[in-house]
Amino acid sequence: MTALLTTPMPPAPRQRGPLWFAWRRFRANKAAVVGGIVLGVITLLAILAPLVTKTGPNDQAFLTENLFPPSWDHWFGVDDLGRDFWTRIVYGARVSLTIGFAAATCSVLIGIPLGAIAGYYGGRADWLIMRVIEIFSVVPPLLAAMLLGALTQGGFLTIVVIAALFGWVQVCLLVRAQIKAFKEKEFVRAAQALGASPGYIIRRHLIPNAISPIIVGFVLAIPLAMMLEASLSFLGVGIPPPTPSWGQMINVGMNFMYFYWHMAVFPTAALAITVMATTLFGDGLRDALDPTLKGA
Repeated sequence: MTALLTTPMPPAPRQRGPLWFAWRRFRANKAAVVGGIVLGVITLLAILAPLVTKTGPNDQAFLTENLFPPSWDHWFGVDDLGRDFWTRIVYGARVSLTIGFAAATCSVLIGIPLGAIAGYYGGRADWLIMRVIEIFSVVPPLLAAMLLGALTQGGFLTIVVIAALFGWVQVCLLVRAQIKAFKEKEFVRAAQALGASPGYIIRRHLIPNAISPIIVGFVLAIPLAMMLEASLSFLGVGIPPPTPSWGQMINVGMNFMYFYWHMAVFPTAALAITVMATTLFGDGLRDALDPTLKGA
């Protein structure tokens, strides 16, 4: 009897949180992991651009070697104005990623409150917001962006605003669906019974529980903004020269495609790889943070 009393109890099994299960699902998605690594490397190169390049993006330091093909001294060759093309590509990543993150941030700031209002109040508020979403859904983003870009002469701020105007829709729909799913839960009813205001309930209870779709919407808005910036710059209504932009470089490179292939191939590859990596990373986050898979 004494031996039974003194026998230590086995430790209780460790409880795993939802973040642990999300990380395990994300880690199992090899494409998402590779996409995240590639995106991280590109972001690091953009941040450390002065340390990984030997000239400035607009320095015409190699005029005697203009249109020189890739070599050991110039990894991506030299462009038509004597500028190192590797330098231009790296600094172009700064522009594309900055626009992508800025536009995604603005999209989230617009989409969260509108989605929360539509999902929580329903009725006329939901009807009005959904009609606005339908208007933005039927308007071709590129055509509208071309019109607005031509009217405003393009530029960094203009592209961010245009991308945000079309990027908030997806975030709004994700938040709306999550709020509608949670507003009838017991913890919301308890807060209402205690006299909490709708604004307090949305801010302190519902939006924190909708953080997963918000993160997914933010990440997936980045490649859309980058593609829009590249398209506008390619058409001449985006980032004005001499600021390096991948779309602008593709436009110039098309004139030299048959003789100096590096002028078009490298910026196209950089844009494609970055957009693909961001999309794979966002898809992996969406699958990992799916609440229906928690505990799997």
